[in-house]
Amino acid sequence: MQILDGKTLAKKIEANVAKEVAQLKNEVDVTPGLAVILVGQDPASAAYVSMKKKACDKMGFYSVSHEMPEDISQDAIENTITMMNQNPNIDGILVQLPLPPQIDTTKILELVDPAKDVDGFHPYNVGRLVTNLDGFVPCTPLGVMELLKEYNIDVKGKNCCVIGASNIVGKPMASLLLNADATVEICHIFTDDLKKHTLNADIILVGVGVINLIKKDMIKEGAIIVDIGINRAENGKLVGDVDFANVSEKCSFITPVPGGVGPMTIAMLMSNTLKAAKLNLVKKN
Repeated sequence: MQILDGKTLAKKIEANVAKEVAQLKNEVDVTPGLAVILVGQDPASAAYVSMKKKACDKMGFYSVSHEMPEDISQDAIENTITMMNQNPNIDGILVQLPLPPQIDTTKILELVDPAKDVDGFHPYNVGRLVTNLDGFVPCTPLGVMELLKEYNIDVKGKNCCVIGASNIVGKPMASLLLNADATVEICHIFTDDLKKHTLNADIILVGVGVINLIKKDMIKEGAIIVDIGINRAENGKLVGDVDFANVSEKCSFITPVPGGVGPMTIAMLMSNTLKAAKLNLVKKN
């Protein structure tokens, strides 16, 4: 069994991004800019935003956080996004999800300029992903693909079982795998007999937020396991959706939690923002 080490790969990607950011500054006096919108006091969301800010500082990005109260109005968020869309110093806009119930999340995500949609959630970018055209791809599934590539895991022709059908992870993950010529099954909360599907899979990719969902008897010998889940166990430790201790005895590759997919998500966000800055520069010229 080999660990898919996202932490080490993320550091490598971030070092390359920082190098390119320094070049942009020196050669054309451009600093990539990222704006983050955080609504409410959700501790997990606040922690993510803090990590993203640290990553921006480390890699030489310009960053701004718009922190808004839980009871914010739809108009107030929309006005902030419109302002960011028009701000030439901002290349990427990230709306931290989930938003409170009084906010129409779909309308908010659709308002973000697709050229600044570094999270890849705008329908324009979703459509480009599904049709295998260049655009912005959601950071977590993009990070998974980079991690598989780093370990020379070719998904072409492989049976891949994606567990979780969210717009943020499951659906874009399935699209990326399809674009890479994998055979893809998507399972979710309404799937009957999950084990029947996972036993057939060469690669299992799970991100649903259920501790120990994937057990040793649910995988075939030598399967590749990508654990995208993040959960807080009763003892306070961060764990994934896979029974790591037992499953790792049977699989060929596995991502740890923490240290697997998580760091890759931040690295891909920085990479996407750099890409947006370069596209913005081409547009200006």
